[in-house]
Amino acid sequence: MKKLISIVLSIILVFTLVACSSSAAGITGVSYTAEQVSEVVSGEDTTAEGQTSLTATAVPVEVDYDDEDLQPAEGASAATSIQLNGDAIAVQGSGAEVNGSLLTITATGVYNLSGALRDGQIIVDAGNEAIVTLVLNGVDITCSNSAPIYVKTAEKVILSLADGTQNFVSDGTEYVFAEAETDEPNAAIFSKDDLTINGSGALTVEANYNNGIASKDDLKITGGTLTVSAANDGIKGRDSLAIKDGTITITAGGDGLQANNDEDLEKGYVSIEGGVLNITAAGDGIQAETSLLVSGGNLTVITGNGRLNSYNDSSDSAKGLKAGSHLSISGGTLQVTSSDDALHSNAALSISGGEMQLASGDDGVHAETSLLIVDGMITISQSYEGLESAAITINGGTIRLASNDDGINAAGGVGGSADGGGWGMDTFEASGNYSLTINGGYVFVDAIGDGLDINGSITMTGGTVIVNGPTSNGNGPVDYTGTFNISGGFFVAVGSSGMAMSPSQSSTQYSVLQNFASPISGGTLFHLASADGEAILTFIPTRAYQSVLISSPELQNGVSYVLYTGGSATGAPVDGLYMDGTYTPGNQLASFTISSIVTGAGMGGGFPGGGGGGGRPRP
Repeated sequence: MKKLISIVLSIILVFTLVACSSSAAGITGVSYTAEQVSEVVSGEDTTAEGQTSLTATAVPVEVDYDDEDLQPAEGASAATSIQLNGDAIAVQGSGAEVNGSLLTITATGVYNLSGALRDGQIIVDAGNEAIVTLVLNGVDITCSNSAPIYVKTAEKVILSLADGTQNFVSDGTEYVFAEAETDEPNAAIFSKDDLTINGSGALTVEANYNNGIASKDDLKITGGTLTVSAANDGIKGRDSLAIKDGTITITAGGDGLQANNDEDLEKGYVSIEGGVLNITAAGDGIQAETSLLVSGGNLTVITGNGRLNSYNDSSDSAKGLKAGSHLSISGGTLQVTSSDDALHSNAALSISGGEMQLASGDDGVHAETSLLIVDGMITISQSYEGLESAAITINGGTIRLASNDDGINAAGGVGGSADGGGWGMDTFEASGNYSLTINGGYVFVDAIGDGLDINGSITMTGGTVIVNGPTSNGNGPVDYTGTFNISGGFFVAVGSSGMAMSPSQSSTQYSVLQNFASPISGGTLFHLASADGEAILTFIPTRAYQSVLISSPELQNGVSYVLYTGGSATGAPVDGLYMDGTYTPGNQLASFTISSIVTGAGMGGGFPGGGGGGGRPRP
């Protein structure tokens, strides 16, 4: 009887991109009170009432786990017993044939293997309807010129790791093939048919020729402690790779985990429901030709030798998690250190849960067509660009990111490595109908380039956004080509003034942009309060700043406000924002009265009553 596990492997994201229209950006202002911001940070309030949401439709793909996949064989007395004795093999029972150091399994059944086999081979050639279980009960199998374990024909083979045992499989650096035109087997454990690994024992695979463990059909792992060292890919299932449990450590010269069927849209997927995975790969950490789903587990992934510089001397892909059509993360814990994108999809990418710690020499999170974030904890400690896609929608979650260039970039094109192998140089287009929509959540951006670089339009209806932007006047805290309409939420952005932009006059929430005559040192507080002393915002930027953009539902038409810099504040700031405590005034720099949807309290380089600075966003 089958135990059916239903897993969502695809989410079709339907975006309506806002057509670009040129507009002189207006000037913007503030947002939530400290109490409201605190609620957002704690996850108690992440969306604005009446928000417009991205349509997301789940398409279920079912991963079937049969009883034999989940229940390890115990090596019962009815099993055929196979004792490996160096260069000889002893068999007690039926279904197995011996020819020197070659063992061939020819029938359905359970086979209990123990002992050491020096330069020999286990072959399963039992017919297309056979279900064969190999109980590895303390084996050490080596083969110098082929796969030590080779499944030629079967319906399914289960490798069951006996409790408390250590098992070893290793091959040589060159294989000898029966026919010149063939290149299989090409892994230390190789199966042409379905393969399952279960049990509570341990298996170490040393693959010196090519891949570690490979199946040309479905490969499932439901238990065991696996350690794989491979010259090329670590573990791969052509049609699918599903991991439900187990402890897996991979060191790979190619990809760590892979499913590579590119001929059937319903295949070529990777599903990770649980387990502990530690992957170090020269190529991609986890690569799925179609969909890649992570719904649980504890994953640590290092790719491209863990180099986080923006220039890689190889043009090979070295992404952390990579999907051909859709990458979905709904749970689990991920720690990714990658020289290429940490999370990447050639089409859609969605995050609805989980906790992610990402460090990348290129993009932290990259999707070619659409990026949807609904929930989860995402921390990008290093990246060239933090979030990048043609259409980005944030409905919830907590996002903290640092970038050497743009923090959030909405653009189009192909986001691979640049010609010559330099990461961080995506060939995304500089203009088009691209978008950023923020309906909720908490976003903190610390960017050396543009904080938000949107080659199209921005819409914000709720949530909290904090931007520590650039010091160079060639970049801006906010940079867009279409419109920036804000109707709710809290928004504060600081940085250089040369290209400072504010929300559009078509917004419905009040905003303020303040530019200063000269930069103010990083670590210097600024404070906005109403003329009668009601605090709106106290913030301490990380770098020098010459512009301040604030938008908040607390800003009211006809009310006068005062802006201070310096001084001191009690309490502990979160991402630079003081959520409670008392402010002791420093220097009063400006006072103004809200009279339009966008107010410019210009000083020196400011724009009194006018639009924010212009400039063409860069990809």
